[in-house]
Amino acid sequence: MIFRRFILSFVVAWLTLAAVAQSNLDSILYDFHHRPDRVLVAAHRAEHPDLPENSLAAMKEAIRAGVDIIEVDVRETKDGVMIIMHDKTLDRTTTGEGPVEEKTYAELQELFLTHKGQPTAEKIPTLEEVFRLAKGKVMLDLDYKAGRKKAAKTTTKLMRKKKIEGQALFFLYDYKDAPALRKMNKKIQFMMRTYNQEDVEGVFKQGIPVPVIHADYKFYTDSLMGVIRGKGIRLWMNALGKYDKMEQEKKDSGFDALLEMRHTNIIQTDLYRELLDYLRKRGLHR
Repeated sequence: MIFRRFILSFVVAWLTLAAVAQSNLDSILYDFHHRPDRVLVAAHRAEHPDLPENSLAAMKEAIRAGVDIIEVDVRETKDGVMIIMHDKTLDRTTTGEGPVEEKTYAELQELFLTHKGQPTAEKIPTLEEVFRLAKGKVMLDLDYKAGRKKAAKTTTKLMRKKKIEGQALFFLYDYKDAPALRKMNKKIQFMMRTYNQEDVEGVFKQGIPVPVIHADYKFYTDSLMGVIRGKGIRLWMNALGKYDKMEQEKKDSGFDALLEMRHTNIIQTDLYRELLDYLRKRGLHR
């Protein structure tokens, strides 16, 4: 009887946590689709002062803090496993060395992620593990760095298998790649990188639905970005580098400057805790 009560209590607790997580994602997706006045926060590589970038531990902390989107970098191992790693080589962020694409998944599992040059207990996560962690909790920005067409098929197939399309953005450095990927999985949501006005116009002419366009301050104008927003598309801007540095030097200065580009409503940053606090105080985040 005691054991049965323990099991029942455990199941109830698990279901409660799952319901809370799904409720959080529902709130994020509602804001994403229906509240353009809300500024969403994207955690760049789930950056954390005490944890390795692109690690499951860092992602859990970002979810706990209340970010809307976690950006992860997707690469392929020698034997075709999709893993999370920013650099082409292992040297900077792991206890190993050499190109990622020359290692099998089994070989990578012998390594540990490092933080500030020191080994940690964290392993290199697979894309499937990230999908499992994020499911029902947070949106993902998949910064796709794997080159082979077969890898793209593997990724889109995994997205379908895990039914993650509704909470994931597939980041494209070249919007012209969208038609081929769309043939692999019609449910994929794209975020397309644009580098000038011509690219923005090219995205529109292509005719593929796009919920987010990634722009930057170098070609920002209120008129052009207003056209993007007028089509119901969110505008993604990076605080990375310039604005994050300003923020570290003087509180609020970087985020103030970034939001002078008034059509911005998704911000990617390495300072997500500070940005969440900044936005919440101004009624721009839930």
